[in-house]
Amino acid sequence: MTEWNDRRAKDALNRIFMAAVSSADPAKVLKHHLPAPPKGRCVVVGAGKASAAMAAALDAAWGHVDISGVVVTRYGHAVPAGRIEIIEASHPVPDDMSAEAAKRILAAVEGLTADDMVIALISGGGSALMVAPAEGMTLADKMAVNRALLASGATISEMNAVRKHLSRIKGGRLALAAKPAKVVSLLISDVPGDDPSEIASGPTVADPSDIDSVREIVSRYELDLPENVRKVLEKGEETPKAGDIDEDIRMIAAPSLALQAAADEAVKLGLTPLILGDSLEGESKDVGAVMAGIALSASRKGLPVKGPAVLLSGGETTVTIGKGAAGKGGRNTEFLLSLALTLKGAAGIWAIAGDSDGIDGVEDAAGALVTPDTIARMRDAGVDPRQSLVGHDSYTAFRAVGDLVVTGPTLTNVNDIRAILIG
Repeated sequence: MTEWNDRRAKDALNRIFMAAVSSADPAKVLKHHLPAPPKGRCVVVGAGKASAAMAAALDAAWGHVDISGVVVTRYGHAVPAGRIEIIEASHPVPDDMSAEAAKRILAAVEGLTADDMVIALISGGGSALMVAPAEGMTLADKMAVNRALLASGATISEMNAVRKHLSRIKGGRLALAAKPAKVVSLLISDVPGDDPSEIASGPTVADPSDIDSVREIVSRYELDLPENVRKVLEKGEETPKAGDIDEDIRMIAAPSLALQAAADEAVKLGLTPLILGDSLEGESKDVGAVMAGIALSASRKGLPVKGPAVLLSGGETTVTIGKGAAGKGGRNTEFLLSLALTLKGAAGIWAIAGDSDGIDGVEDAAGALVTPDTIARMRDAGVDPRQSLVGHDSYTAFRAVGDLVVTGPTLTNVNDIRAILIG
């Protein structure tokens, strides 16, 4: 059996991570999910970190169809999309361009007929990128809501429930605005369980959440919300429910498919893949500690497989900042720092974790790598890894030892990809 070392393990983990990302490339997958062209007009709208790449793939696939439209993506994620206009806006906290994008998208679907079609290109990140505050709210109010949610520790599902009830475009309202035109939604999932109503807060999907659950979320997390927001929640206007809109939803990429692609690459590398699930949630530091425990047990007692193995998982963990100061980092680097601290330098275990969109939080790295000597090298570099974990400064800790994974924007988004190699 070939001996595993840091260089070989890191190369294998990078290949596994990029195989997962590549499997969700819109240029490869979108054309297989297109409907028949409409009799009338075809208007393309969309929002998300992958929306520009999706628009480019659609424009290329439908060169024979008369299409027009506008989509919004994150700053730095735009690519030319032919006849479809691309707008860039801020993520994870919206800005003026997020509001302008929503205005333009709503205008694009006005006045359509039953012979017309709207193709909605929706991917993760769309919640912040396409913002139309509920009546009585300002953009500043919406930004305050996003900041409060991001710091609260709420799950992505809970965040989206709140966002939908404070919007004129989310929670099915975009599809409602497009009536009587047929709406076909092409989705790239970045949410646990691939619930289409959760992706980018479901602008074209009926909303199963209700105002009472939103009020409970606000109370439970003690969210400090502007007065205008509280008035909207007190008024209690509901989002469109099942039966209010017609849905044609097509999932073109998802975390489960990305993990299978990662598993296929692992087999090529001589590893036995074990997929633990694509919907893991919880505090990043807690999930890191649990996964370290699983890896240690597998390393010491053996796995029910022959030879080296890799544990694969996806989903979206949470970093609760609270009201204290925080350093630089994201959920993947925080997960890995906790994992490394719990492993305590155990031999023969390596790991990678990264956001498939190429940006972990708001920094320039997708994630990072862990080797058996990660913690020792951090201390040699003058970093206190435990204090870095407490202060949510994981990016700085991994940068100090040169183990950040920097891909740049990948133009897709199927949530986080985590792999632990047991050699």
